[in-house]
Amino acid sequence: MSTSGSHESQLEILDLRHFSGAQLRSLLRDEAERWQRRLHWDYTQASNMLMEYLDSRILPGYVALQAGRIAGYAFCVCEGAKAVIGDVYAFGETECRDNPICNTLMNHLLEMVEGMPGIERIESQLLMFPDGALWETFHQHGFKAYRRCFMLRDLQAEPPRMDVVPGDLCMGKSLVVEAWRPEFYDGAAQLIHRCYADHMDACINDQYRTLHGAQRFLHNIIRFPGCGVFDAENSWVVREQKERTSVDFSREAHWGSIEGVLLSSRVCAGVNHITQICVTPSLRGKGLGRMLLEHCEREGARRGVRQLSLTVTEANVHARMLYERNGFETLHRFEAMVCDSARG
Repeated sequence: MSTSGSHESQLEILDLRHFSGAQLRSLLRDEAERWQRRLHWDYTQASNMLMEYLDSRILPGYVALQAGRIAGYAFCVCEGAKAVIGDVYAFGETECRDNPICNTLMNHLLEMVEGMPGIERIESQLLMFPDGALWETFHQHGFKAYRRCFMLRDLQAEPPRMDVVPGDLCMGKSLVVEAWRPEFYDGAAQLIHRCYADHMDACINDQYRTLHGAQRFLHNIIRFPGCGVFDAENSWVVREQKERTSVDFSREAHWGSIEGVLLSSRVCAGVNHITQICVTPSLRGKGLGRMLLEHCEREGARRGVRQLSLTVTEANVHARMLYERNGFETLHRFEAMVCDSARG
């Protein structure tokens, strides 16, 4: 146990593994309500999954007690040589840059992670905090910050044109748009790795750097509710259609590689979040990304989606401009934090 702060606001910082999900229920409920209010995101499923992990008493992290009552919590998840900051939250914080309880919790958490043997990298993307909110604490521990934008497209205020079909996709190849199917998994992972291996976002998320990492990234999007519930009916791939020859005996022999991907998840009733959009490098600048966005908007609107959200690295100017031209507006900015060669 440790203490922090003045006598009036003194905190007790305790091991998270001493607490059950039920004990943190009111805190998690408050956090879920704030996600809904600020980001149009139903965080209930993620909270329920977290409560199960809390009951297993395996998550490394801390709880802050103030006057004997739970005031906040923080935890991380370890994946081999990498630690990912899962969350930090406290009653009454996250909406401004002054977050004393969260800063205290984060300082304790980072010190713990730095002391873990074998940890070489720490990543964090705390979507709820405005940029700069926890910067001093992260900076003291040697982190680099990457500013990111949370963007929203209101399909009711500016409805997509419903009488449009996907444009000419030839571009020197015969390309076809198809809804997501499980057999696209490997090809989509290969495309994600190909698109991001040397991209600025690979500095933020090292899963992009290897094919195995891209497969893991894709698995997490599809299987876990952290980014909402995967919406296969409004997730799309663009595939090359090859010319049939006399030696083509199977249906799959007729298809080439996946050249574009847009994946989305349901984060709330009537709200989808685009978790991934990428186009093979050789076809960038030819309108394929815009076509995928517009297709997702139309098909989503037909199924009752009222809003679409996404995140983008602010320095990725071409992507950000594409989204802005397509009606996405920045709702708020947050920071991705990264520390390589973590101490410990």
